[in-house]
Amino acid sequence: TASNSAGDASGRAASCTTTISASSPPAAGPARTESEPGTPPTTHPGAFGSLTYAAGKALQMTVAQAKFFVRMLTGDVSVKNVSGFVSIAIHAGESARNGLLNYLWFMVLISLSLGFLNLLPIPILDGGQIMFQLAEWVKGRPLSDRTYIVGQQAGLLLLVLLMGLALFNDLTPFFNK
Repeated sequence: TASNSAGDASGRAASCTTTISASSPPAAGPARTESEPGTPPTTHPGAFGSLTYAAGKALQMTVAQAKFFVRMLTGDVSVKNVSGFVSIAIHAGESARNGLLNYLWFMVLISLSLGFLNLLPIPILDGGQIMFQLAEWVKGRPLSDRTYIVGQQAGLLLLVLLMGLALFNDLTPFFNK
């Protein structure tokens, strides 16, 4: 599942469709245009500069997503903004029709969303495994098998509920026509 990470002043989330079709993704680093005759060539960021820019942009987008997620948990943003594979497929098609760069930009958003989701402290995900390891480190010994089992079951239940919510949000527009 993925959630949109942009919001307007009223706290409602902006649709990925609007974001993708309304603007192109930002260029990586300085403009890559050719120079006019008689002017010095445009500088290019190079491999290290491009990687630095990409890492900074990814961090910026992930922080924005974390803030959006917190706003969703506190009720400032509706859970109707959680979307699943149906919405992802629709938005991927729309972004592809708007050009390769828009499609790649959308794929970056989806990748960052999945990475963020995977690091949430839900026991069945990687973030939950990190929490288990930290708990063992603090405790100084392994956690009981029962703790692991209950944690995994709770994590699975949370994921099933989240996927159910995403599917419900994806299919609701088709039944409200």
